[in-house]
Amino acid sequence: MRTVTATAAAVTTLIGIGAAAVAAGRYASDVALKAPSGRPLPGDPRLTVHATGPERITLTRSLASLRPGTYGMAGHGLHAVLGPVLDRAPHSADTVVRRLERVELGAIAPGVRVRLTPALHRGTPRSALGLAHEDVEIPGELGQLPAWLVPGPRATWVIALHGLGTTREHPLNVVPFFHRRKVPVLVPSYRGDEGAPAAPDGLAHLGDSEWRDVDAAIRYAVRRGAEKVVLHGWGTGASMALRAAAESGVRDRIAGLVLDSPVLDWEATFRNLAAAHRVPSPLLPLAVRAAEGRTGLHGDRLEAASEPDALKVPVLLFHGPEDTIAPWDPSVELAVRRPGLVTLQTVRQAPHAAMWNADPSRYEEALRRFLTPLL
Repeated sequence: MRTVTATAAAVTTLIGIGAAAVAAGRYASDVALKAPSGRPLPGDPRLTVHATGPERITLTRSLASLRPGTYGMAGHGLHAVLGPVLDRAPHSADTVVRRLERVELGAIAPGVRVRLTPALHRGTPRSALGLAHEDVEIPGELGQLPAWLVPGPRATWVIALHGLGTTREHPLNVVPFFHRRKVPVLVPSYRGDEGAPAAPDGLAHLGDSEWRDVDAAIRYAVRRGAEKVVLHGWGTGASMALRAAAESGVRDRIAGLVLDSPVLDWEATFRNLAAAHRVPSPLLPLAVRAAEGRTGLHGDRLEAASEPDALKVPVLLFHGPEDTIAPWDPSVELAVRRPGLVTLQTVRQAPHAAMWNADPSRYEEALRRFLTPLL
């Protein structure tokens, strides 16, 4: 009798531990996969505004505030654009001075807490850039997907795909570049974005299911007159572009891919997201298994899409070693495996999906060289 009682108690304990592990894994996967679009990525430090002056702003000194290039600055009811660091401007040892390009929303005052963001603009192509556009809806698998269409006379279109932590406003950084070259630009939303259908499980799939909305965007562009399309994606948007190039029924219309900070190893990116959200490291394996079970995420599909034999079109790849969300090494490996098809532009001192921000002129020159033969 004692043996039976002890065994029953042990089984009950194991069941309890198992249930707790499942619950912990679900919690950790929620933390990493339930963030709404537009929320800053974890790990981006909050900075304090120390002072402002004519065309300048003083911020807390950190690796983020010292990054070279041009960035958006977001806070509660606030959005501004910051230029380069002003090394010669007077400042204390724990602060840094940057050029203040413009304030697009709200007012800046000492003590305000802010974050840097790769998205420079707020609003639509018309309100933010002064460019005429159409508000269109793309028929998607789950419903209508709101999109912006900036028209142009060329027959090759660009479809610009934002990634984690951003919205359709992020691709507005490069829309003027394409518009100057008379290239139509379609900027779609996808499942989980504001105004778009929610994912059935309420979770982001890191591009694993969202790519089907890219397929819908390609079909829409073709119906509107596009003969070819170039997919330009950031982060998970780049992963969607790869999947579409490998699996879309209209992949023959894809002329090229521009991949900025691509997520090529979903498990590593998932772990980075969870760790940045301060999920305890012992829970990370449980979180990975929970994410696989709940979303059907499997790395083999993304790996297959980026295999040398799967790539049929030229690829321009922007990435750098300071990306703490999507590891840089898989991008290097991809470029090494297909040297004649994949061109890697290494960008240093830039966070995830901010390769343009670090040096807009260099980025756009590489983009010009890549795009010209495809038009």
